[in-house]
Amino acid sequence: MIFHFTKWPHFKKSKEGMNPLKKKPRSKNISPRVDLPSWMKVRVSFPTEGDALSKVREEVESKKLHTVCESASCPNLNHCWNRRTATYMLSGDICTRRCQYCDVAFGKPNPLDLEEPERVARSVAELELRHVVLTAVNRDDLKDGGAGHFAETITKIKTYRPTCSIEVLIPDFKAKEESLQILYATKPNIINHNIETVERLFPTITPQKNYKRSLEVLAHIAKHGFLTKSGLILGLGEREEDVKQCLEDLFQHGVRMLTIGQYLQPGPTHYPVQEFIKPEAFEFWKEFAYRTGFKTVASGPLVRSSYHAEEYFSDEAN
Repeated sequence: MIFHFTKWPHFKKSKEGMNPLKKKPRSKNISPRVDLPSWMKVRVSFPTEGDALSKVREEVESKKLHTVCESASCPNLNHCWNRRTATYMLSGDICTRRCQYCDVAFGKPNPLDLEEPERVARSVAELELRHVVLTAVNRDDLKDGGAGHFAETITKIKTYRPTCSIEVLIPDFKAKEESLQILYATKPNIINHNIETVERLFPTITPQKNYKRSLEVLAHIAKHGFLTKSGLILGLGEREEDVKQCLEDLFQHGVRMLTIGQYLQPGPTHYPVQEFIKPEAFEFWKEFAYRTGFKTVASGPLVRSSYHAEEYFSDEAN
């Protein structure tokens, strides 16, 4: 069965429902979502009792955990959960920043759940994960930006599931040295910080972030010897020269693992899609990135930061 990604039956949490803050408008402009081109349609299956998708959902709900898969309305939820993989989202499901492209709720966050790292680690162990991706909402209300919460979760996972490789997708932590050092001390296998869009569009798309600060964070990660990863989304109005410059900037600042995907408008007040990039264009950017020097590149309409993360880590590690 083929679904438009925003109508998939698996996105809404079956017990708690959608965070009501997700309904807050991102802007005063109303831009109805447009129909997807044929290459953006995906085939999904309904969950059945005991299958992998149901197992992951049961595990996430029973431990009251958040995943970026649901909170950000990822189009790959069905695919990834059927592969018994999920990206855990730490520090709650309310972000302190209001990016125009993102479907994660924004507002005043709740206090940190100090038992969350333990629950995440136990979930990783019970699902017998070989590779886990941890991300988090921006927590600009915290002195360390939530770095300590990342570190505690990583430490717990290494206790309960020592064979599991760990990838973290971090906010910029406002480029604070002390926050990054807290994270480094736990030695995750991959540190990812997404650039998201090209420099020219930063003031419009993600006004609370800074392009040069993100590059500074990525360079700092690479300088400290970590596998450094970043992601770019297309279809926001970027030009070819913008993308080329962005990819060159990422490489020059130490990024060696890259994801490139298509922006999909989550709701009518989010930034509208400016263009649906054709699959052959994603192939062009993949080849361009490899020529630039990147070691692993995932590029395609439905690619997201955690797309086949385990396989790409294995390729890079070998």
